[in-house]
Amino acid sequence: MDLMSSYKRATFEEEEASDLPRDGSPSPEGVEVGFRKGSLGGWTQLEVWLAALLLVSVLLLLLTLTLGLTQSPDGSKELCLSEACVMLAGRMAEAMDRQADPCQDFYQYACGGWTRKNPLPDARSRWSTFNSLWEQNQALLKHILENGTFNGTSEAERKTQSYYLSCLNQPRIDQLGAQPLIDLITKLGGWSITGRWEKDNFMEVLKLLSGPYRAQPFFSLGVSTDPKNSNSNVIQVEQSGIFLPSRDYYLNKTANEKVLDAYLEYMVELGLLLGGSRNSTEQEMRQILELETALANITVPQDQRRDEEKLYHKITIADLQVLAPAVDWLDLLSSSLSPLELNDTEPVVIYTREYLVEMSQLIARTDRSLLNNYMIWTLVQKGVASLDQRFENAQDKLLESLYGTKKSCTPRWQTCIGNTDDTMGFALGALFVKETFDRNSKGIAEQMINEIRTAFKESLDQLSWMDPDTREAAKDKADAIYDMIGFPDFILDPKELDDVYDGYEVGEESFFNNMFNFYNFSSRVMSEQLRKRPSRDQWSMTPPTVNAYYMATKNGIVFPAGILQAPFYSHDHPKALNFGGIGVVMGHELTHAFDDQGREYDKEGNMRPWWQNSSLQSFQQRTECMVEQYSRYTVNGEKVNGRQTLGENIADNGGLKAAYNAYRSWVRLNGEEKRLPAVNLTNDQLFFLGFAQVWCSVRTPESAHEGLVTDTHSPPRYRVIGTLSNSQDFAHHFQCPVGSPMNSGSRCEVW
Repeated sequence: MDLMSSYKRATFEEEEASDLPRDGSPSPEGVEVGFRKGSLGGWTQLEVWLAALLLVSVLLLLLTLTLGLTQSPDGSKELCLSEACVMLAGRMAEAMDRQADPCQDFYQYACGGWTRKNPLPDARSRWSTFNSLWEQNQALLKHILENGTFNGTSEAERKTQSYYLSCLNQPRIDQLGAQPLIDLITKLGGWSITGRWEKDNFMEVLKLLSGPYRAQPFFSLGVSTDPKNSNSNVIQVEQSGIFLPSRDYYLNKTANEKVLDAYLEYMVELGLLLGGSRNSTEQEMRQILELETALANITVPQDQRRDEEKLYHKITIADLQVLAPAVDWLDLLSSSLSPLELNDTEPVVIYTREYLVEMSQLIARTDRSLLNNYMIWTLVQKGVASLDQRFENAQDKLLESLYGTKKSCTPRWQTCIGNTDDTMGFALGALFVKETFDRNSKGIAEQMINEIRTAFKESLDQLSWMDPDTREAAKDKADAIYDMIGFPDFILDPKELDDVYDGYEVGEESFFNNMFNFYNFSSRVMSEQLRKRPSRDQWSMTPPTVNAYYMATKNGIVFPAGILQAPFYSHDHPKALNFGGIGVVMGHELTHAFDDQGREYDKEGNMRPWWQNSSLQSFQQRTECMVEQYSRYTVNGEKVNGRQTLGENIADNGGLKAAYNAYRSWVRLNGEEKRLPAVNLTNDQLFFLGFAQVWCSVRTPESAHEGLVTDTHSPPRYRVIGTLSNSQDFAHHFQCPVGSPMNSGSRCEVW
């Protein structure tokens, strides 16, 4: 098996920026109770436990009677009064705002109580169900890594513990200070910012940064599945090279002046920590910022990159040399993919052709000293996370400006769990799965996916705009979607897991060395992929991840173990909530196969035309409706980009519909479930409430702005409002009158 892939994918939830630490502070759950003799007022532990259980039962019954919840909204007395149901009902009712009208603002109705009771935690730019569940997973992993002996286990698991402990060893990191990075810069030929750059070595530095150190100045290099030939891997070159989250931060200077000032201050601070003098460092960092701004200016905006057919260009290295002559491409690629032997006929897939042309021109007219300063700056950014507290403090100030977070008070262990997951995620996933994952969940999830797939296919027959040939091809593609649930099988085979990390050296003495050894190691793994056939079982998310994704070149959907937990799924939850939670996630990922980008790929994962023109035109008309709908939504006076978020909005809408139809099919086969007490809703209404409460969240204004300019997902509020206002089933079950905000009467429906 291979390491985490770098393939393009469509995810369910926005992912945290990879260069910034994942933080937070969960509390461990699932404390073991033992029946040991004690001396609590003369009672044994068992007697105390039984008395407590009796008291809880009485209180729950009194709560039920007091609230008049002995019958459900339709007058029946079939309520679920198990402990799990009552506790769940209490949590859901507490999250609601009963004063809000569900037909006016369903997000407020579903999440108003949650928002009042969940102020944004310190050092957080946002907080949601996803963050809470990730912290729960982190706490479990902390316990495993800090208390496990790992004797007789796989070598990869021992490396994982060593990596984590090296990150946790703050005294050793502080003792080393900036020296590890200073030594590496010297090894690369120096940096004029610290007064030690001596020669024009542009290609030598570019080769090292693009290959062994994975820093990606100017552009990114990778090896992954050829979109037009899913049976082979190919070299791919993409635009890259700016540090801030979006080109908008560089180009819209008026709106982002505070961030740009903070970024420059951050650059200067790091330069000083690495040995630069104040005046020269500030001057040269301003020049680097100007170069990054020039790169941002030629970077193609995200909302203009949705048509992958137009972006894709397959050429040879020789063609690339003519296109962008400022870089010696054969030399660069041969070095990055060593020991493979390449020649100038080797195929390369490039995206944003115009960017590469203008990038080459920019390199050609830029002073060599500035080029070197910029390239080493990209290396410095890679090293910051592994250096001492001074570097972390400098980063905190930038994060405060960029995301609205205050000085980090995140426990070091949480930062280290995130770093370990980024690096040793599949070995860490093995520990997570063995400790917590219910193997029965795989079979249940598989069954739910098939139920949702069936519902999606049945809905295709109701689409008057789709011609018969395209409809049958769409059904074939839906049938061919390959699902992977929980974790890849190889992680539970010690030998296979060890093989994945064979050659990666890890020690407990230097976190910096561990990080940069991994960059070197992953570069070697990348080169090994070029001559291999793509593996359909390769994952690009680790098992503890609270997310899911669709991979167009595999026509596959993946649901890591991390998300197969409450509130998305639990065996003792009503089916209405499981379908409204993980069922909508499944429907979302399945619908990605038919969004504006996924629809360009056939059932084998090859990008090729398979739609009749009449159906394609009708599809595009319906997607334009959705673009216009979401573009009317605003956050703090700033508009949502309906085109940038189009694919995710299509998936949200299609996923909700497929999951609801699958739930109704389940009810027809199995009968109505008992209702939850306290929430006072029918099970159909509960389905929609469960879906909405997944998205309860709070966010700083700065983070909300960052999401609007970078994220392909709509803000959580509009993932609820936009999706439900397009649902005829929602309007029916909540009896929303035509003309109300949640039932305008003019719906946008694609699938």
